[in-house]
Amino acid sequence: MQTWKGDLPNVAIAVTEQSRIEAEQYVKSVYESVIARNPHEAEFHQAVKEILDSLVPVFAKHPRYKDSGVLERLVEPERVIYFRVPWVDDSGKVRVNRGYRVQFNSALGPYKGGIRFHPSVNASIVKFLGFEQIFKNALTGQPIGGGKGGSDFDPKGKSDNEIMRFTQSFMTELFKYIGPDSDVPAGDIGVGAREIGYMFGQYKRIRSSHEAGVLTGKGVGYGGSLARTEATGYGCVYFVGEMLKFRGLSFNDATVVVSGSGNVSTYAMAKAQELGAKVVACSDSGGYVYDPDGINVRTVKRLKEVERKRISEYVKEHPRATYTEGCQGIWTIPCDIALPCATQNEIDEHSAQTLVDNGVQAIGEGANMPSTLEAIEVFLNNHVLFGPAKAANAGGVAVSALEMAQNSMRLSWSFEEVDTKLHVIMKNIYESSVQAAEAYGHPGNLLVGANIAGFLRVADAMIVQGIV
Repeated sequence: MQTWKGDLPNVAIAVTEQSRIEAEQYVKSVYESVIARNPHEAEFHQAVKEILDSLVPVFAKHPRYKDSGVLERLVEPERVIYFRVPWVDDSGKVRVNRGYRVQFNSALGPYKGGIRFHPSVNASIVKFLGFEQIFKNALTGQPIGGGKGGSDFDPKGKSDNEIMRFTQSFMTELFKYIGPDSDVPAGDIGVGAREIGYMFGQYKRIRSSHEAGVLTGKGVGYGGSLARTEATGYGCVYFVGEMLKFRGLSFNDATVVVSGSGNVSTYAMAKAQELGAKVVACSDSGGYVYDPDGINVRTVKRLKEVERKRISEYVKEHPRATYTEGCQGIWTIPCDIALPCATQNEIDEHSAQTLVDNGVQAIGEGANMPSTLEAIEVFLNNHVLFGPAKAANAGGVAVSALEMAQNSMRLSWSFEEVDTKLHVIMKNIYESSVQAAEAYGHPGNLLVGANIAGFLRVADAMIVQGIV
């Protein structure tokens, strides 16, 4: 399997002061237009600013991207779908939620991105996730564009039948806009194997066709890929491992804190432990557990995946562990490596400084945009190794693309084959990010490098496809 490694020179690209100033003014004007056209969408503004600030040296060196209006087109979704999702709860009461699908950019392939079920989901959240997905997907080297979707439906506390009825209603509208060659959703927060199964069943029922490639994250028994469940967490650890090598470090004997206790967190913990780390804390939306003996991942998986209980139940089985209400405090625990794998903006400036003061050496973003812009600045200013989300958590969508490939070929690869391909992809993402950062005057800054490497692949495709 071939994977994209970028096509960048190995020497820094020099630009004139005037061209840099003009590029800054151009990027600023585009950002201001985003705010004006999308008021009250703070998360989307944040995601756009983080990426646009990195692209100044690209526009300073290559005015063709400005002349082609690539940036103006890139920040505007190709399509935004917003729909009503009516369903009936177990008491017979009619409920109504909002459904979203943002099809952001298809220059590299069909839209690809997860579906999130969470009360916080709104237009801003879905647009920030979709925008990030463009660059993340480009970095994988796979032929997939960027999109995202979801609903403000909260699966917590709902029965299996309520979740089935809701997801069936959701898919009854969504099916009109997706397909194996147009838009391929997957799971995200609140959407796991159960929800994907219900959605796939409803899609199949409506279409009278078994189109396996329409969704990824499926069960292995009906077209899913081995290692897809583990992919985001494993991929994050593989990426951080490459960062650590740069400083002669590794996960072996390192103390690790992982936020969250869902799919990404669980398998990040498992892989880190496999590599010799001691994972001492994890969390959920209620609070966090600290276990000085090291988190027992089997217990966490059973509590969250099978029994669907709160992480506070962990301490009942591990008496030396402690539980603390509130998630933010997890970042006060001293660690060598921090893996934020829960949700957006979970690390603010204060938490970032606390991590730095306690000696953190590396951050690997397993969640989407888990660090605020101010937090990122703290990490970079203190020379902490920083793996941005669009690079570090790209493993999930990378293996989703591999699942699509297997569906198209009507075959299945072994766990080891998929895991090997994932490891190669994450290493290539790291190398592409390093190379781009070096080439555009920001050596060692993986945030800038990942943004530029992803942008160049998408932008070049957009230019050759014309003004569409």
